[in-house]
Amino acid sequence: MVKRLGFYAQTTLPTRHGLFNCMIFRDDEGREHVAMVKGALAGAEDVVCRIHSECLTSEVFDSQKCDCKQQLDAALDRIQKCERGVLLYLRQEGRGIGLGNKIKAYALQENGLDTVDANEALGLPVDARDYNLAAEMLSYLEVLSVRLLTNNPLKVQGLQQAGFRVVREQSTAKLVSEQAAQYVSVKQKKLGHFET
Repeated sequence: MVKRLGFYAQTTLPTRHGLFNCMIFRDDEGREHVAMVKGALAGAEDVVCRIHSECLTSEVFDSQKCDCKQQLDAALDRIQKCERGVLLYLRQEGRGIGLGNKIKAYALQENGLDTVDANEALGLPVDARDYNLAAEMLSYLEVLSVRLLTNNPLKVQGLQQAGFRVVREQSTAKLVSEQAAQYVSVKQKKLGHFET
């Protein structure tokens, strides 16, 4: 694995989900990624883990088009209850295509395309995320294996290819809108996401 991330800063961060150690990593493109850590992880096995990609529209503006905010909140709650775990927050907006392209894809969805077809109509990859970033963060934290909170098989494969033992734990996020339910259904049918 080629090292692309470097540790940059950390602090204790009180959140409505509980107290976490917030660690910042910078990649070779200058993007900052976050590890929200609960408990001692060095040398730990079966660490509850969520790999979460940035979603400004949902997490900040409460967009109803996806389930990202619900996934984020559910994962932080689960990690807090376990008293040991990590949420890896990757700056890979719009499944890696960026915020502007994501908004262009949303505009196409208003005309009847789904999330996959919209990306393809723009000549963009359906999913351009890089899970090696998550693997590097877990290596830095000296995590040995994870219980991955996900419905996305690419996240499982990404960590396994990086040498981590992964047990998938189904996400428990609750959908809040019809649009989010449609989005999840498309991911299951076209991207092979596990059913919730």
